[in-house]
Amino acid sequence: MVCANAFSQILSSNIEKKTLALGEVDQLVIKIDNLSNQKVSAAAKNELLPFHFEEIKDSIGQNQNLYERRIEFAVFEEGKFTIPELEFKVGDKILKTIPYEIEVINTAQKGDQINDIMNNKEVKLEVKDYWELYKFYILAALAVIALIVAIIMFVKWGRKSKDSPVVATNQTLKELDSLKKKKYIESGDYRAFYVELIDISRKFITKQYGLPADVLLTDDLIDLMKKNNTISQENEKVVENVFLRGDLVKFAKTFPDNVTMEKDFADIKDFVKRSSKDIEFENLRKDA
Repeated sequence: MVCANAFSQILSSNIEKKTLALGEVDQLVIKIDNLSNQKVSAAAKNELLPFHFEEIKDSIGQNQNLYERRIEFAVFEEGKFTIPELEFKVGDKILKTIPYEIEVINTAQKGDQINDIMNNKEVKLEVKDYWELYKFYILAALAVIALIVAIIMFVKWGRKSKDSPVVATNQTLKELDSLKKKKYIESGDYRAFYVELIDISRKFITKQYGLPADVLLTDDLIDLMKKNNTISQENEKVVENVFLRGDLVKFAKTFPDNVTMEKDFADIKDFVKRSSKDIEFENLRKDA
């Protein structure tokens, strides 16, 4: 019996045996006196002792002044094992037991003669028995493999798909369809039509070709496209014509009719659809 005094609470612990045979049951008893209605906190049931100690029974009793915990356990490996200091919190105070060293021996190796009363019987294991034995290792391995596959798929296809030319093209075509539904052409609101058409086009060029079309002036953008050679001449000509006309409309220097606006809309839409070929050609040129 060992006691430790912390203010008014007294913790005592006792181990029944310090030398055990393999699988022999031992008992550890821990008591805390003079609680004065204070709460005791410790490790949960069957989780107080370290790994090698197989807990068989863990019973806890407590009243206003006494906390008592009895743990029955066994060890199924030979050697010396330590029960470390065990912490118990009483109110805001921490109380600790003393450590115990337990020696576990194989009595069959201590000179005892063993007489078998029957021949050893070979037990044949079935698939379900192997599953029970190794299921945690199998599930853990499968989880790791699934995680690795998911990471590879995300790196190889996930990021690529978000930035692919097809995705950018489809998004822009949806934006153009939304613009068409606003019926600016039918109502003759040419200024609003060209402002939105060019804004959609600038964002598309920036995302699809990596050119800073969203910040450059029209003349600077046209000059950069011609020097960069990323955009085909056919597509480059469409952008140049529509953007220059859009600037004139913006400053009220020209007043396009419905036919012109319809053509500019169709040309930009065709340019967006053809853009993926520009990207494919550029990638081939880089790989060459």
